[in-house]
Amino acid sequence: MKTTKIIQLLKETDSIGLNTTVNIKGWVRTKRGNNNVAFINVNDGSIVHGIQVVIDVPNFNEDTLKSITTGACISVDGTLVASMGKGQGVEIQAQHIEILGLADPQTYPLQKKGHSMEFLRSIAHLRPRTNYFSCVLRLRHAMAFAIHQYFNDKGFVYLHTPIITSSDCEGAGEMFHVTTLDISNPPRTAEGDVDYKQDFFGRHTSLTVSGQLNGELGAMALGNIYTFGPTFRAENSNTPRHLAEFWMIEPEMAFYDLDDNMELAEDFIKHCVRYALEHNIDDLQFLNDLFDKELINRLKSVLDVNFVRLPYTEAIDILSKSGQKFDYPVSWGIDLQSEHERYLVEQHFKKPVILIDYPKEIKAFYMKQNDDGKTVRAMDVLFPKIGEIIGGSQREESLEKLMNVIHERKMNEQELWWYLDTRKFGTAPHSGFGLGFERLLLFITGMSNIRDVIPFPRTPQNAEF
Repeated sequence: MKTTKIIQLLKETDSIGLNTTVNIKGWVRTKRGNNNVAFINVNDGSIVHGIQVVIDVPNFNEDTLKSITTGACISVDGTLVASMGKGQGVEIQAQHIEILGLADPQTYPLQKKGHSMEFLRSIAHLRPRTNYFSCVLRLRHAMAFAIHQYFNDKGFVYLHTPIITSSDCEGAGEMFHVTTLDISNPPRTAEGDVDYKQDFFGRHTSLTVSGQLNGELGAMALGNIYTFGPTFRAENSNTPRHLAEFWMIEPEMAFYDLDDNMELAEDFIKHCVRYALEHNIDDLQFLNDLFDKELINRLKSVLDVNFVRLPYTEAIDILSKSGQKFDYPVSWGIDLQSEHERYLVEQHFKKPVILIDYPKEIKAFYMKQNDDGKTVRAMDVLFPKIGEIIGGSQREESLEKLMNVIHERKMNEQELWWYLDTRKFGTAPHSGFGLGFERLLLFITGMSNIRDVIPFPRTPQNAEF
């Protein structure tokens, strides 16, 4: 008999029909009952809700029933019938049960409810079986699909940018090195430095922190492109907002100025939120009811407003006059902290804010300079509970201005020759931004720790699973 997903039984009951014989396969969440009847909740991962299997105990082998414990995997043939219990429309009256995989009740770590998030992180190989993490992972899938759908429908080209790179896009230097050299005894130059000419790529290489620079090359030929892939940062940070391995969505658009960039960013993120509300409401309702009572209302509130466009200088003025005591003092020229960003969004404007025109000293070399000589055409999209969720800018298309910044910052011009060529041969105004995928998922799921919205988090001292 062909197996039917539980989501189909629950959502398509009318088309399947009551009193139909069906087969399900899944994992036992709970088991209760007496000597006459047993009730098993089975979940196959297709939906947060399981389906109840009713067993007429005298008709089943005793050893089989004893093997049906929390965590075991079973196959059930039975009749789909209307449920007499509360909170469920249908259930399965079991006719035959096969044990596909046992779970020792003495050692299975998910025997009870209410495990802490820290404990669940220690069993990342099993936590997807919890209702919470199954919701998160389905939402993660839905957001990935929504992102590809959005850009495909707008005619963007999906560009695969390299994971291994010789460029540090952000200039922070916190990169994971990639080498085939013997790290205990690497070859040396006459000056005593590691001789990377003998390495696999013939030069020093690292895992990328961003696909942006390569994305710009694609935009200068294809018009509008986007990247969506893993990025890496060797930052020794154990905060709830940082991962060593994370995913980024980075569109780059030829002929876009900063206003075009802001419009796209706002429309894009609203599309993602709308998709989650339309296609994953069961998962969102579960998270709303058990973890964050304001989640669904907060998601809907983003769709109902126009994002504020706010120059950095005005933001500093608002923060300075707020009377709020911040851990990090406010003055023109600082890089705003999460507490500053959240004050603007959650208390002052009470809606998302796009902060623009930052001081050039605190932003990357590639951002277009404003006529005032002090600021650049940067933009950060700030969201409630999250702070910065998108960072971007109009890119500097002038070779002369770009070279001046590179020299001012004592960057290696030769390493960026290929990037500078796009300003020599047919340069054009262009813009782009980056959305941290896990930051988006924090907002969508209402969770507070970024380690809980990625299947297998990579953080300092943690790469076990």
